[in-house]
Amino acid sequence: MTRVLIAGLGNMGLSHALAHHKEDGAEIVGLVNRSGQVDHPDLQGYPVFTDFHAALEDTKPDLVVVATYSDSHADYAVAAMEAGAHVFVEKPLATTVKDARRVVATAKATGRKLVVGYILRHHPSWVRLIEESRALGGPYVFRMNLNQQSKGAEWETHKALMQTTAPIVDCGVHYVDVWCQITDAKPVQVNAMGLRLSDEIAPEMYNYGQFQVTFDDGSVGWYEAGWGPMMSETAFFVKDVISPKGSVSITEADKSGSSDVDGHTRVGGLLVHRPEGDQLIDLPDEPGHQDLCDAEQAYMLRAIREDLDLSRHARDAVQSLAICLAADESVRTGTPVKLKEVTP
Repeated sequence: MTRVLIAGLGNMGLSHALAHHKEDGAEIVGLVNRSGQVDHPDLQGYPVFTDFHAALEDTKPDLVVVATYSDSHADYAVAAMEAGAHVFVEKPLATTVKDARRVVATAKATGRKLVVGYILRHHPSWVRLIEESRALGGPYVFRMNLNQQSKGAEWETHKALMQTTAPIVDCGVHYVDVWCQITDAKPVQVNAMGLRLSDEIAPEMYNYGQFQVTFDDGSVGWYEAGWGPMMSETAFFVKDVISPKGSVSITEADKSGSSDVDGHTRVGGLLVHRPEGDQLIDLPDEPGHQDLCDAEQAYMLRAIREDLDLSRHARDAVQSLAICLAADESVRTGTPVKLKEVTP
């Protein structure tokens, strides 16, 4: 039985907690929440802590799930591994590349398993998109975005996230990770721009951004993300991969709106285009958000029990974060950013 401590009970943390709550091979030994309150009826009765380090010392977990705000990810992950626990940490792995490398180095030094919450890696439709794209062969053009017209509680959540992380970093790491799996190439340069569209966020933050990446195999990528009540819902979900031999595109599934969490991963179908003709791949019975969180945690437990080699996963996590943080730097400096070789 794997003893699990969950840190953070926001949208993702709650879903990860529910995954372990119903997992026969896991036992939740503690929940960490700044308010000290747990409202979900299925999670009543578990020990609740307001201090992460006190919880870590008291519960002595085998696995720590870090789903707090981004600026605490690296420190919490390192503390957990140094205390002997394996770690699942929500994306982004850290808020700097230096801290991301520190986390990976700690995993290597302690021999603990480290998994980063790239939910699309566990989605069969996105796995199929990667397979179909690789089958076409590169170099590639990637065209992707995820704009969210958020208001009310959703806008409050986004404003809280933007205290530490811009939208192009928070959301972008998912899609850049997909690009890196398709090309398996090294990023060379990032160029970005962004704009602050609300007086409700800090003067130095921006809630709309777009960046372009070039890779050493000639591939190029474009990503766009914006949050807030002013965002348009026209073409808010574009997912295209183009190569000399054709393209792979996500067709529009039924989406209730750009702020629908399940809609962010829903594929509906894949359109594989070649000059000689098109193929529409239907993808029925797609997993929902909770199903994907269940799959992530099942993979985490399997990595521990089967001693899976996660070195490639760690490299990809650092690389995708490096690209998105370079985009953030480019927005703030107004100049392109050249990327050195990215190693964990």
